[in-house]
Amino acid sequence: MQFIRIIKGFLVLSYLVILYILESLLVGSWTPGLFLQATILNLSIFLGIYAFRGFDNSNLQSLNSSLVAYSTGSLLGALFSLIAILFFKIKLPREVFFSSLFLSSFIFPIITTFVMKKAISLIPPKRYLIIGKETEIGEIIREVEKASMGKVKVYGYMNPSSVALEQALSLNLFDAILVADQKLSRSVESVLETASLQGKSVEFLPLIVEQTLKRIPIELIDKFKDYYEIQFSSVRETPSKRVLDLFISIIAMLILSPVYLVIYLSILLDDGLPIIFKQMRVGLNGNNFIMHKFRSMKKDAESTGAKYATQQESNFTKIGKLMRPIRLDEIPQFYDILMGKMSFVGPRPEQPKFAKELSEELPYYNYRHKLKPGLTGWAQTNYKYAATIEEQAKKLSFDLYYIKNRSLLLDLQIILRTFETVVFRKGAM
Repeated sequence: MQFIRIIKGFLVLSYLVILYILESLLVGSWTPGLFLQATILNLSIFLGIYAFRGFDNSNLQSLNSSLVAYSTGSLLGALFSLIAILFFKIKLPREVFFSSLFLSSFIFPIITTFVMKKAISLIPPKRYLIIGKETEIGEIIREVEKASMGKVKVYGYMNPSSVALEQALSLNLFDAILVADQKLSRSVESVLETASLQGKSVEFLPLIVEQTLKRIPIELIDKFKDYYEIQFSSVRETPSKRVLDLFISIIAMLILSPVYLVIYLSILLDDGLPIIFKQMRVGLNGNNFIMHKFRSMKKDAESTGAKYATQQESNFTKIGKLMRPIRLDEIPQFYDILMGKMSFVGPRPEQPKFAKELSEELPYYNYRHKLKPGLTGWAQTNYKYAATIEEQAKKLSFDLYYIKNRSLLLDLQIILRTFETVVFRKGAM
């Protein structure tokens, strides 16, 4: 899919050039201040589009999806840029804002959809001979086929002997071999090595699944247990992430201080004290900590024990029903981030009772505790609220992907996508 990434990069650079040309015509004569404002505006627009998944493969071939992503992202990005632009004495003309917004909201998505459809059609599908059993990994493979936009194709499944695999290779009817089961592949390792030396691509299922699905299903870890045990054993918290958490928490608490006051008074008038709800959660290395939230439920909501949020619909206060869809009840957790109990990005912390139940039901659940829990996370921005074990397993697969692949760039991607989650009320925090 390297070709798709190159096309995306070319489109973004082309769009930036087009915006600057249009803005130059409207401004007439650039000054350093005006050029800086235009740069802030343009970058904010594209960050907004990125946050609302305008560049995701799932949206590339749908004009409707592209229009929604580009228009929403462009509008919020432009509004965000005003925070910085307001500090300039001489500001960009209004025509620049409206013209740039029109281009990025309506013209760019049309161009993107047309170009990407054409580019994707030029990529030939890659046919794989899969070493593994369809009954065990067929569902994952079908999901990969769909996510790859039809560019990953199954030639066939094989539980091979060396002779059978050599015969299949001699026919040259497929493009690559996909190892989907380590145990089965061990009996034909010498044949795979020879095939690789002869130029036949030999790939492994974890790489393809993680690249296309952006999650790690439990079944995949079962098949490649040795590999994932090594990967997860090396997971550590990093000083750079702590610095980012301190910066975000301090800035957020300062900016949101008026919001804190309004919510405090609203809860007080609606349902009285206490304002802050404290709850035990499981954190780093399985250690419990006290998490803080604005109280959104009635005072006796959990008098009979811990419950999932979906079991609490009748217990929300009036102000709670307003806060929860846009996550305002979560903002006291910036204090927990400041104190080092949480991170801004990470797996969502669970109550001890539920964490124990889930760890008994779901293998590898405790890998979630390798990092500090987060206010937002990869699972929250990619999946709905999980109410069943099957849904919890799917959500866990996103958390596992984040834990294994965590980076500053992925954290930034999650932070941007959190805006989409809040605006469109997706996922669960």
